[in-house]
Amino acid sequence: MQLPVIDRSAASFPLASPPSDAPKRGTFSVISLGCPKNLVDSERMLGLLREDGWELVGRPEGSDFVVVNTCGFLESSRAESYATVQEMLALKAGGGTRGVVVAGCLAERQKEAIIDELPGVDAVLGVFSRDEVARAAERLVGGLAEQRSLFRPAPATALVDTGRLRVTPRHLAYLKISEGCDRTCTFCSIPKMRGKHATKPLEEVVREATELAADGVKELVLVAQDTTYYGIDLYGEPRLVELLNALEQVPGIEWIRLMYLYPIHFSDQLIDTIAGSSKILPYLDMPLQHASDAVLKRMQRRVNRAATEELLTKLRDRIDDLVLRTTFITGFPGETEAQFEELLDFVERWQFERLGVFPYSLESDTPSAKLDGHMPNEVKETRRDQLMALQQQIAHAHAEAQVGRTLPCILDMPSEQAAAEGRGDVWLGRTAADAPDIDCVVYVTPRPDQPLAAGQIIPVEVVAASGYDLAGVPA
Repeated sequence: MQLPVIDRSAASFPLASPPSDAPKRGTFSVISLGCPKNLVDSERMLGLLREDGWELVGRPEGSDFVVVNTCGFLESSRAESYATVQEMLALKAGGGTRGVVVAGCLAERQKEAIIDELPGVDAVLGVFSRDEVARAAERLVGGLAEQRSLFRPAPATALVDTGRLRVTPRHLAYLKISEGCDRTCTFCSIPKMRGKHATKPLEEVVREATELAADGVKELVLVAQDTTYYGIDLYGEPRLVELLNALEQVPGIEWIRLMYLYPIHFSDQLIDTIAGSSKILPYLDMPLQHASDAVLKRMQRRVNRAATEELLTKLRDRIDDLVLRTTFITGFPGETEAQFEELLDFVERWQFERLGVFPYSLESDTPSAKLDGHMPNEVKETRRDQLMALQQQIAHAHAEAQVGRTLPCILDMPSEQAAAEGRGDVWLGRTAADAPDIDCVVYVTPRPDQPLAAGQIIPVEVVAASGYDLAGVPA
């Protein structure tokens, strides 16, 4: 995902240009890959470079340097990161930019090996060295090459994310509430890259939310590696309920969306807080990974199917209009056909409105790599396709069930595709059931007497469903 393609130019978003009192150093561009947590890091680097006098431009071509904030989670994401860096190095070799800075999770995972593998890279910044990006840029443009890599140890508390230059639509922002993870899931490499769980102090999260609200944010998307773990390392107990209560009081914030919730530490008080809130959306992203106890044990998830189903029952019973998003892994080492059938039955029973499936990815530095029972990619992918075929039926039925309803919808931007096809003024919006970038959209056709604008939250009458997506008109 190349972020600056979104129209956040100086004309539409003044923060794109350096402060008037900052020295004019030159131009840069950014390519951010991976998850929303990485996006927050990218926006922090953008803000730091801007404050130091660098101007963000929309394309790498012609910029003084480009920052590639990489993902290193899976083999496929590492391949994408390497390919993107190589593309930027080719641009540099052709004179299209003066330098390439590699940051993020791949940089943290590979460290100095990146310079050996890709000698044209000018600087490598680990995850916890992101705030050194302005220093790296100055050395790069100044031709100082004696220190090309910088890695910091994981901090005791989460990094501060104020002063970001956001590239999301102005009314939407991701808010990172912690860093790292204390889980020991056998398939996961995140603790190696992001360190142990580090809670961001509650007051700091509220301060960042207040800053974002002052910049026009209406929808906050809370992200972490393990959201329900929030507070345990810092306060000795889960503090997500207290955090949500505080965020509800921030003026200007109208929607609060919760992502990356782990089923452990999901208390009755947390359920009641979500159910009774006018701002916290009835949308919960809870990656479950599997439903078979035997597979869950090999994954070291520390939760079983019975406990998960008890929680799901509470959530469905007590939160009105609840939408559940989850993810599963198919083809985990040792997964039998019978265990995969358990997963199919589980999905059929619980009718998750939103669901993603990933075939197991062999990561050599994770404990699962040493397990027996690894299977061919064809088996993993066939099971993924089978599970997604089932989920498609569920998701399409859910979309059809929305026809005739009137739902609150936040408007993101005009539909460029509709304009190109000559279909007039059509807007892209989302209901509470739709997280940005990963879920569905609502195509909203305005009434002649009702001009629309990005960031509006309006009631939309759903008049049609097409696959996963909806179409509607302002009610």
